[in-house]
Amino acid sequence: MIKYLSLFFFLILINSFCADKAALPNGQSVPEDQRLKPLKDLNGYFPFTPAASKAEWEKRAQKVRERILVSCGLWPMPEKTPLNPVIHGLIDCGDFTIEKVYFESLPGFYLTGLLYRPKGKPGKKPAILSPHGHAPNGRFIDKGLKEAKRLVDIGAEYYVEAARNYMQPRFVHLARMGYVVFHYDMIGYADNMQISFELAHRFAKQRPEMNEPGNWGLFSPQAESNLQSVFGLQTWNSIRAVDFVLTLPDVDPERLGVSGESGGGTQTMMLAGIDPRMKVSMPVVMVSTAMQGGCTCENAGLLRIGTGNIEFSALFAPKPQGITQADDWTKEVSVKGFPELQKHYELLGSSEDMILAGETRFKHNYNAVSRLAMYKLFNKHLGVSADVKERESKYRTKEELTVWNEEHPMPEGGDKFELKLMKQIHQSWQKRFQNFIPKDEKQLRKYREVIGTGVDVIIDKKLSKLKNISYLQTSVSNWSIYTESLGLLRNKENNSELPTIILKPKKADGDYVIWIEKEGKKGLYEKGGTLKKHIYDLLKAGKTVLAVDLLFQGEFLPDGEKMTLARKVENPRESAAYTHGYNHSLFVNRVHDILTAVSFTQKMKAGKVHLAGLNGAGHWVAAARSQAGPAVYSAAIDIKGFKFENIRDLRHVDFQPGGAKYGDIEGMISLSAPHRLWMSASNGENIKLVEAVYSAAKASSKLTVSTSSEETKSSEAVSWILSQ
Repeated sequence: MIKYLSLFFFLILINSFCADKAALPNGQSVPEDQRLKPLKDLNGYFPFTPAASKAEWEKRAQKVRERILVSCGLWPMPEKTPLNPVIHGLIDCGDFTIEKVYFESLPGFYLTGLLYRPKGKPGKKPAILSPHGHAPNGRFIDKGLKEAKRLVDIGAEYYVEAARNYMQPRFVHLARMGYVVFHYDMIGYADNMQISFELAHRFAKQRPEMNEPGNWGLFSPQAESNLQSVFGLQTWNSIRAVDFVLTLPDVDPERLGVSGESGGGTQTMMLAGIDPRMKVSMPVVMVSTAMQGGCTCENAGLLRIGTGNIEFSALFAPKPQGITQADDWTKEVSVKGFPELQKHYELLGSSEDMILAGETRFKHNYNAVSRLAMYKLFNKHLGVSADVKERESKYRTKEELTVWNEEHPMPEGGDKFELKLMKQIHQSWQKRFQNFIPKDEKQLRKYREVIGTGVDVIIDKKLSKLKNISYLQTSVSNWSIYTESLGLLRNKENNSELPTIILKPKKADGDYVIWIEKEGKKGLYEKGGTLKKHIYDLLKAGKTVLAVDLLFQGEFLPDGEKMTLARKVENPRESAAYTHGYNHSLFVNRVHDILTAVSFTQKMKAGKVHLAGLNGAGHWVAAARSQAGPAVYSAAIDIKGFKFENIRDLRHVDFQPGGAKYGDIEGMISLSAPHRLWMSASNGENIKLVEAVYSAAKASSKLTVSTSSEETKSSEAVSWILSQ
């Protein structure tokens, strides 16, 4: 025995590895990895490439819709609670009426607006929903007589009185033509003040007092981790606005349209893209390949990663749609975006059903020129024959149009209400989540459809096509029982380049162990440079060991300092959506790197592939295991008590929008079923969810739960891997 141990330590010594030995070629300081370039922000370039076939587009469209719904916190769609609508304060305007409306889009959370209805037009009528943009005071805007006269003088408006509020003439004329119109308030505007304008649209600084476990407000790490956002609330309000309109006895459910401008154009795209009840859509001055929406109410974590507003608009095809241009970020849409949308419509239906209106001589607007195009589009496709030329209309004041009065008092709002609303939404979802936990194989399929899809959107990657994977060896050394190869593992799909080490036994059995450490590939070695005993045990057993530096590990950091704060875009406002609505998080990028390593083992035609994530790397491996499918035979994971819900800093290296939403890290681990899994529970982890899913998959025998001490975890995990 003493003789064997002496031989073992001798072999370790002669096979020692200097921990700072580089996989990078001489002269290269960091990997040539696309992800090291500046992050993308809302002012980037967002082109759209039409699909080659209808089948290809259908698959893509499903993914984009799932992304929107997940980012909004609407996957799966929340329970639709009673609206309890109140319609009051009728104003008779001769040939149309105006009524004041409020209802509960969520219990205690009210959506407010105005209902315009035609008079003297019996029967079911088409209905138009209209979300508005960021006009001062929303539907109470008054530009004043001086500005109104200027707009008339330049041909943007027809009548001075109407030009004081560019919204009112739109709804008045639609009602006169025979449409029912619901003009609803965006959060923080006009009568919708339970969440303030300053919070919803001007949020800039994190609020520590609204960032407590179990008691958090909007924009906090906890809210983002649970996919709670102003953008999500507004999108939910738009869906509930449709529900409300369809309760009206004079509305034809088969003739619904939606049109809003600027931030309301964003909501128009969202509603049209995810709600099949819409028949015609016209998002105004918002659809472009340029700026995607600057307000916090137009952004959400995950939303525009790999997509953008042109593609959101494309979701509505082949149903008729109009977009507009102006002297703003949409001014180039006629040559960048609209031609691609026309080609897209040609593939799915008719290019004539996709129109471009507006004029670049006008600044950002929804003026009479654009409104005329909208009237023509809606009349054509909603079966209305009426004069599209606007007539004069009276400007109506805030006092005339406000929803709230003594008989209908404004509901509670402010910080306490915000905390209450976030808790209510979270608790409602947690209750529903429990119902998704499967008890049999049928329920397991539903669990994978709902929870699995949510995690799929968050991680946003499966295994890569093998043609995109390559390995450049930069050095090789032969030792007594194995060969040590250093090199760069490349993936063309995301233009990544990972410093890699491959330790291949001279008597290899074809199996691979992908060993992931919190410090990267140097985690295979002791501080003195010798191989760790459990790694040597794998080699001795014939297993090839592969380790990589994940993004911002090891050789990604030439100065040797650890990454302590995740990167962010230059936008000074402390909303996660400005960074994470356009870029994968560091957490997700590291998961992608693990999946690249798995794809490489496939290219090498490995036998069994085992994943190991211990010593602070288990949460990355858990997420990768959820996406790897049968390509990974077994996985050994120690999450060391990690939970997304405990992250209190948006710059935390493991902060992830949606991370806590679908069962947190345990939800990701549960998606390992029915594959072989060793999981440590020595830090008091709640593994009931994992056990339940494995039981439903009839794979309980493939789940091993360990309570071993910290000192013996690695050796126990290796022993388990070798037993598989």
